[in-house]
Amino acid sequence: MPRTTTAVPTTPRTAARRTATRTGSSPAAPAGGPVTPPWEELVTSALLGTDRRPSGASSGTGPDAAAAALLDAAALHTVRRRAGLLPAPAGPRPAPAPADPRPALPEAARSRLAQLLADRAAPSGSGGRRGTAPDLTELIPQWLAVANQYGYRAPDAALPPLLDAARARTDLRPQALTFAGPRGLWLAGLNPDWKFALRGASGSALLPEVTDREAVRRLWEEGLFAERVALLSAVRTHDADAARALLATTWSTERAEDRLMFLDSLRTGLSGADEEFLEQGLADRSRNVRATAAELLSALPESALARRMAARALSCVSPGLTGTGASVAVEAPHECDAAMQRDGVVAVPPSGRGERSWWLGQLVESSPLSVWPARFGGRSAEEIVELPVADGWGEELHAAWCRAAVRQRDPDWARALLGAPSTPPSNGPGTASLAERSKLLAVLPAAERADWVAGFIAAHGLSEAFQLLGVCPTPWAEPLGRSVVDALDIARDAGSYPWSFSGVMGLAERCLNPAEADRLEVLTTTPDEPADASPGANGYWSEAFQRLVSTLRLRAAMDRELIPAP
Repeated sequence: MPRTTTAVPTTPRTAARRTATRTGSSPAAPAGGPVTPPWEELVTSALLGTDRRPSGASSGTGPDAAAAALLDAAALHTVRRRAGLLPAPAGPRPAPAPADPRPALPEAARSRLAQLLADRAAPSGSGGRRGTAPDLTELIPQWLAVANQYGYRAPDAALPPLLDAARARTDLRPQALTFAGPRGLWLAGLNPDWKFALRGASGSALLPEVTDREAVRRLWEEGLFAERVALLSAVRTHDADAARALLATTWSTERAEDRLMFLDSLRTGLSGADEEFLEQGLADRSRNVRATAAELLSALPESALARRMAARALSCVSPGLTGTGASVAVEAPHECDAAMQRDGVVAVPPSGRGERSWWLGQLVESSPLSVWPARFGGRSAEEIVELPVADGWGEELHAAWCRAAVRQRDPDWARALLGAPSTPPSNGPGTASLAERSKLLAVLPAAERADWVAGFIAAHGLSEAFQLLGVCPTPWAEPLGRSVVDALDIARDAGSYPWSFSGVMGLAERCLNPAEADRLEVLTTTPDEPADASPGANGYWSEAFQRLVSTLRLRAAMDRELIPAP
């Protein structure tokens, strides 16, 4: 309710109190009352100490009398100052929360959500063995994903802890904000701690209709940074050309870090229509903005920048002969001229990198992959990648092709550079880097991605598979799930401790199909340990598999609770 004020009759005493409130001084003491020094003298005595600067307040006897008198005088001043304060005018009420027409959660699912969020806020233990109980905190993303599939709305009481969870964990934000819906975004606008929710909140009730040009213009010119980012993303999703035109109206006056964030929004719906604007970004005064503009232009194979880069790369990489067979000849650039730098080539390499190889890699990764088959006599991507590369340039060239395949989302080149899953990474056609391989995998269709990783695990085990598993769709398809469980079982039989595989085990708890729980029950037993096994290893493995099975069963129960009532 808004606060109201009551008129106070002006008397000498109230006037004195108001004067004291404004000036920090104290009114004169009434006749016969205690005499207290001004507030400033009390503060000085408190800072210097009553031994060095007596406060002047009346005191009794004893070693602490002066200090006690100082505190008494300060308390008296505080009461006087508070008594003279007048209520402030009531602030404007916030707009009512928007309606959320989505269906409510089933009661069991509502209780489960409260349990998951409460467990997230509970203090963590002291470490050590995890035991057999599921980690509820790690199940929040799975619960949110299923709840969003059914299109439920978040309970109003769950919005604050849900936003707190999303604030603490960036991986939760997309699913959590979808579940929170318009009411969650409305609430986030009232608390600075939750301002992150406004970034990228396209379609939120806090944003105007993207078709209302005047409202869009006003928010773009007057809104907070997070609101402007959300607005630009919303307009870009609806009308890419309108978003680019909106950005152009204030581009020259934006801060460099803001220009970088706004430019990044053009990734959505990127097309040749953006080329002219991005070409202007190549002359930006910020190096990061120039680099981002060049990256976006290189993702447009028909852009002028892509053609310029291709011409440079083709002058460096050409067909050659090694003995009687075809090969790849490389002549890396000898300089990085001003034109190359304007097109986004960074002249100074990182520590430990040679200049020429650094320049070559940037030229190749920014060139359209479509130019290479014609350059090498109509060969396919797989055939080009298999050609030997002269003078030790193979690793640099293949790594640049990998980056180009990821940037241009080219599945044919991604397959060629990954090679067969049974091939050891060190002998593969592309790059031995598992981080780069995981990026290549992300270019492939989901089912093909899972099959490739299943074959990799079957051939090489789990020691190098963690990053690759992270890009596989969940729940894992049956071949992939079976290959992971079989590899874990083999590791147990080898007599090692499960801690070396804790990351993969954690992924299995979150990503295995819950229907696999019954089939995995046999792994929860503790078999006899071989003589050469690590002491107690089988007991630890049994505990880990019990936790895996109990987590899968809990996930199955969570899924059942979210099924809409008939």
